[in-house]
Amino acid sequence: QVQLAESGGGLVQAGGSLRLSCAASGRTFSSYVMGWFRQAPGKEREFVARISWSGGNTYYADSVKGRFTISRDNAKNTVYLQMNSLKPEDTAVYYCAAKRDWGTSWSLWGQGTQVTVSS
Repeated sequence: QVQLAESGGGLVQAGGSLRLSCAASGRTFSSYVMGWFRQAPGKEREFVARISWSGGNTYYADSVKGRFTISRDNAKNTVYLQMNSLKPEDTAVYYCAAKRDWGTSWSLWGQGTQVTVSS
């Protein structure tokens, strides 16, 4: 079973950039659809982006489209979230997630990494 560990969070000014990484253990990383979610204080966890097994298919929440880019490196068992033009409303704990199939529920989660965007 794959285990996930996020890194790369921190404090950044509005308009700045951060790149989150999610390292996966195990030898079956390429068989998982990978995604990013976030949860702001007092709010429910929300979907941010997902990427297919080979990386050829991506999908984004409207709130981040054009600013965030999800990518993966199957040789390094890592998925990334490049976040540009950050806004204070992007402040949240960001979670990496994995699932076997495109249309099924997310079954694996990381512990999260805090992203804080100051105005």
